[in-house]
Amino acid sequence: MENQMFCFQCEQAANCTACTGAAGVCGKSAPTAAAQDKLTGALIRYAEQLIGEGRTPAPEQGLLLMQGLFTTITNVNFDARTVDALTEKVHAACPGIAEDYDMQKLWQEPDPDARSLKSFILFSLRGMAAYNYHARVLGRVDPALDKFYCEALKAIGSEGLTMEELWALVQKTGEASFRTMELLDHANTGAFGEPEPVEVPLTIEKGPFIVISGHDLYDCQQLLAQTEGKGINIYTHSEMLPAHGYPELKRRYPHLKGNFGTAWQNQQSEFEDIPAPVLFTTNCIMPLRPSYADRVFTTSVVSYPGVQHIGEDRDFSPVIAKALALGGYKEDTLIPGMNGGKTVTTGFARHAVLEHAGEIVQAVQEGKIRHFFLVGGCDGTRPTRRYYTEFAKLTPPDTVILTLACGKFRLNDLPLGLVPGTGLPRILDVGQCNDAYSAVRIALALADAFHCTVNDLPLSLVLCWFEQKAVCILIALLALGIKGIRLGPTLPAFLSPGVVQELQRRYDLKPVTTPEDDLAACLNKA
Repeated sequence: MENQMFCFQCEQAANCTACTGAAGVCGKSAPTAAAQDKLTGALIRYAEQLIGEGRTPAPEQGLLLMQGLFTTITNVNFDARTVDALTEKVHAACPGIAEDYDMQKLWQEPDPDARSLKSFILFSLRGMAAYNYHARVLGRVDPALDKFYCEALKAIGSEGLTMEELWALVQKTGEASFRTMELLDHANTGAFGEPEPVEVPLTIEKGPFIVISGHDLYDCQQLLAQTEGKGINIYTHSEMLPAHGYPELKRRYPHLKGNFGTAWQNQQSEFEDIPAPVLFTTNCIMPLRPSYADRVFTTSVVSYPGVQHIGEDRDFSPVIAKALALGGYKEDTLIPGMNGGKTVTTGFARHAVLEHAGEIVQAVQEGKIRHFFLVGGCDGTRPTRRYYTEFAKLTPPDTVILTLACGKFRLNDLPLGLVPGTGLPRILDVGQCNDAYSAVRIALALADAFHCTVNDLPLSLVLCWFEQKAVCILIALLALGIKGIRLGPTLPAFLSPGVVQELQRRYDLKPVTTPEDDLAACLNKA
């Protein structure tokens, strides 16, 4: 049905079940959803062909797979025409295929647990593809991972797989997800250095400026290089905030000044009448308001009808011209954090934290630090997400909060100070969502220092999810055997009751309840 859709891949799915009407809650139209289904079906057939040829995909074939999967992530592409164009590229790359896999076979799979696990794997692949793409543009490619994407896509389109086989594929997908996050971490640090703690102002200086949103550090570097000496300041937005922690970017580009606004879901109000252009490099673009639509640009796989797109050459001249024409604010202007803060701190990735490993271990042994929390993930629009702010406010002064991804904006400007008797900040911003890899490395290092497993540490994971990058992080954490994760504000709609029950049995996965009850349970952890 052309005017109907089915989509349940993100946390805002209608009625916590699925978007099934003429448009999704995100603003994606039924024709765009259909185009993305067709693209996914073409990618499944493409993967089958590559596996059938018995060889690892060539780099350009792997890139096409990543672009295709990335395009189908929530809030990336709202333009059915550009999705269809990418599908035609896939068809041109595998002319021997008669017809695409019909995604309705998956959406209408009669076995709810089989549909659930296949969806879990597919949505994880989409999130992984985003990270893989960011690594590729910085020159990092893992052929073994490219081959796994093909194997997993082929399995999604296969019939007759047993539940044991699907659970085994969930495990393999989680392992591949962790390797993908590692690949991107090495790409980012290899290009721009190990992140260092830095205080980032939320005040926009007077004069021309550009806001850059998304995750792609390569796009950020290209924009910074092209604006050198032009009197234009660059401000990060949402998931681009961690760019400030990379020393090579800060050293080479002093016009990387600060951060504009907060999390992605506030953009429609924060971009209202902004006297500057906004460049979206990855997902998290929302339906545009007329008050700022003419100042928005997209690049990479992001596309929105009527918006000027910057091609693969990354020539940002139109963005620069728009910034100079608009002129920016006449006076310095504060765009405060979600809790009224004037600055935020980022850059506490694994190297920065583990430089203090001895101090941390000693503080725990002396009773100065009682517990660690990882509170973060994808932010979103539901009012229940205030849970994460309230949880952070309730944590005792002898605890440390690691935070990451756009969910950190719920708490990263809270004035929680230092752990008494130490020089350690109570809030440590590890970075963006893929920096869950860094957080895991911190946890593994602490477990090694205390001669125990991660599950035995005084550590609790309280995570918020929204879209498919969060799904791939979750599947990676489960594959690592990490138990007792609290997930909210709701559990994914694509997880069937049977699969939820099995996740609880295998991994002690828990839905969040109230900040008070969950905090008490975490602090009473044996």
